[in-house]
Amino acid sequence: GPHLPLSTDHVIAESLARTAAERTGFLCTPTVNVGVSPHHRQFHGTMWVDAPQFRDYVESLTRNLTYHGIDRVVYVNAHGGNVQHLREVGRRLRDAGDCYAIEWMWDESIPDLVEELFETPGPHGGPKETSMMLHLDPRHVRSERLVDAAENGLADWSDPETVRYGARTFYDAVDNTANGVLGDQTDATEAKGERLFEAAADR
Repeated sequence: GPHLPLSTDHVIAESLARTAAERTGFLCTPTVNVGVSPHHRQFHGTMWVDAPQFRDYVESLTRNLTYHGIDRVVYVNAHGGNVQHLREVGRRLRDAGDCYAIEWMWDESIPDLVEELFETPGPHGGPKETSMMLHLDPRHVRSERLVDAAENGLADWSDPETVRYGARTFYDAVDNTANGVLGDQTDATEAKGERLFEAAADR
């Protein structure tokens, strides 16, 4: 969208992972910055890798860890496009008996708080992600563009026109939103971001 940096998802995921690692003493690997995002390709600057290559890379990276005796892995995730692929990698590794690896999405760990804080949180570029970035990396948030983001995006995601009888009739974000964002960004604050971050980090 017009208000958040392209680094949003990996900044959130990395911040949560490193905070959890610092609090627990567990290992935190380098961040995988580019994921499965072809559904955002119409928006300039978007980078992505194809799903098979992403899965193979993450699986190979994880096998580096298992070689050294690590048998439990949490993929700290902040991008919806990665979810099914990280779960597939976890399935492969489990079936092979190499390790137990799970995908963890920060906002899905605290749904009650998200619902409490936002009327229309939106799954992409909405007030929950905007609040998190106002807390984690405010210098890269264009606060003067929040109204623009809300007015030219899809504020209410509860009943999109591109879902019919339970079937998704769209493939790309641009099919739903002219500027790439969903939810009401004007509902975002740094204080809400801090609450979200601390709650998710505790999870």
